[in-house]
Amino acid sequence: MGEILYMLRYAIPSVVVFATAYYLLKEFFQQENKRRRYDLAGERMRISLPLRLQAYERLILFLERISPNNLIMRVYRPEWSAREVQKNLVQHIRDEYAHNLSQQLYVSSHAWELINQAYEEAIGQINSLGASMEEGATATDFSKKLLEADLEKAATLQAMEYLKSEARKTF
Repeated sequence: MGEILYMLRYAIPSVVVFATAYYLLKEFFQQENKRRRYDLAGERMRISLPLRLQAYERLILFLERISPNNLIMRVYRPEWSAREVQKNLVQHIRDEYAHNLSQQLYVSSHAWELINQAYEEAIGQINSLGASMEEGATATDFSKKLLEADLEKAATLQAMEYLKSEARKTF
């Protein structure tokens, strides 16, 4: 019995030291892993934040550029017919959309749906206005009707407001 007590006298402190060391090392490594994950998340945010902000800026600019007033200022040529203006406006909107297509990666799915709705509505309204024009209509006639129609409808404004609110929440 004395030998067992003699062995326990050395074994128990060794087990206590081992358990303490194990616990401390385990806690240290868990904290180190948390710190690394936090640093990695911070690094990802540092890289992606400017890209996301740029995406919001570019999409707001896209929505501004497809508004009738801005489109007419950039695309209008007095020597064109109404059909040529219509064709060029639609082509300009499609080009702008294609140029900003990759920005969907940085915004929410709902925001991108609203962008698509605004895009489709702008093209649909211009085509509808073009279809209502008489055969010999001039570029000036088309432009006047376009500006009078005030095609900045709900989809474009709704998309802009949603993008702004999403950007405010994100940043």
